[in-house]
Amino acid sequence: MTRLDIKKRSFTLAWALALAVPALAQAGNPLLPSGADPWVTQKDGFYYYTNTLGDRIDLWKTTDMRKLGDAARVTVWRAPDSGPHSFSIWAPELHFLDGKWYLYYSASERGHDDDAHRHVFVLENSSSDPTTGAWVDKGMLRTGYNGIDGTVFDHGGKRYFVYSAYVGDHSDLVIAPMTNPWTLSDKQVDIAAPTFEWEMQGGRKILEGPEFLAGPKGKVFLTYSASACWSDGYSLGLLTADARADLTDPASWKKSPAPVFASANGVYAPGHNGFFQTPDGRHWLIYHANGGPDWKCTKRRAPRIQPFDFAPDGTPHFGAPVPDTTN
Repeated sequence: MTRLDIKKRSFTLAWALALAVPALAQAGNPLLPSGADPWVTQKDGFYYYTNTLGDRIDLWKTTDMRKLGDAARVTVWRAPDSGPHSFSIWAPELHFLDGKWYLYYSASERGHDDDAHRHVFVLENSSSDPTTGAWVDKGMLRTGYNGIDGTVFDHGGKRYFVYSAYVGDHSDLVIAPMTNPWTLSDKQVDIAAPTFEWEMQGGRKILEGPEFLAGPKGKVFLTYSASACWSDGYSLGLLTADARADLTDPASWKKSPAPVFASANGVYAPGHNGFFQTPDGRHWLIYHANGGPDWKCTKRRAPRIQPFDFAPDGTPHFGAPVPDTTN
């Protein structure tokens, strides 16, 4: 065998492995039969997962996200019978901040399940393991607008809160510095509104589900879900800012002109994502999607994961949803 043949064979093998790894990694998608607005965070070798359940918040604990269906599951909080956070418990996110756990979630008031009564709330737990200990109600975050889908991130020595705000007939992304994990500063700035047709599918102009991602080249990214969740046009958009930019200045953010992750390969309406890393350093996208067209915004939405990488300029490259491997 010549040196050229060896090189060709090595290249062929490397290419085959490169194609095989994502396929192997996807074994078991979707991870659960149901689970909209999936979220995962990591601490001390464990992944903690949660998703929208409507009347409560459950946490799953596992060492392998691909085996989420076998993970231990605990209900850590139930909605009260009445009050401003008694109904439509959506989009929980778990964060470890300043030595404590915090659960941010969206909710409305029973009997008033509409945009005018939707807000973001937060719970606190001082236990080292969020599936144990007591959760303390820290109340409603004082946002400038009613809204949903709050997230938190630290950057440049500051902590920020971003949420989907109801502004007139559309939903925008609003950012605010935080003075502590349950208090926003008075400076709350609208940084993005729906401007493209792909952000207005399903009869609503919506930007929701913002999620922070730090790029390897120092850039700052916010993904978001665009359009109505009942539309197959529901997809991920991307905002980009420089590392040293003022993140509360709308001019600091550049919006990608096209979706960065959209329906493909028999997977429909992918959105409301999160990010995590495996011990090998690989970056993963977690998101919900439907397994068929026109399934709309129901419990058929299920969580899926797939690895992604970054382009040479540091921009995330998510590719397309990989085909489901389970039904």
